[in-house]
Amino acid sequence: MSTAFSMTPLFRQSIGFDRFNDLFESAMRNETSSSYPPYNVEKHADDQYRIVIAAAGFQDEDLDLQVERGVLTVTGGKRAGNGNGENVTYLYQGIAQRSFKLSFRLADHIEVKSASLVNGLLNIELERHVPEEAKAKRIPIGAARPALEN
Repeated sequence: MSTAFSMTPLFRQSIGFDRFNDLFESAMRNETSSSYPPYNVEKHADDQYRIVIAAAGFQDEDLDLQVERGVLTVTGGKRAGNGNGENVTYLYQGIAQRSFKLSFRLADHIEVKSASLVNGLLNIELERHVPEEAKAKRIPIGAARPALEN
């Protein structure tokens, strides 16, 4: 049984949705994505979103956020040592501080407003700003004017 399907009927009546096809193709691939660290994607209003990433054991300088070509990438790197200069031997280490990389594809006009690390949770605030030229506008229909005869 084939899991492939054709997007041709959709593209017959839509223009400029080339990236949409790429999203479906990447979703259909059997890529195993990491579940570390756990995260939530929240919608707070029509144009306000938040990504919350459980970043226990990480500090501000251990995390990096970048937006490039509509993709938000969050990376976390393990610090050398424990930060306080002491030589520590863990009898049990249940707080994972392994490196990670999470990527989120952002829709058009979505901007990262801010990021904060509070109580081990990295909060990334997102907002949609649709420019005036991209908003819906009514096009008036005018009657054709006959040519003036001289």
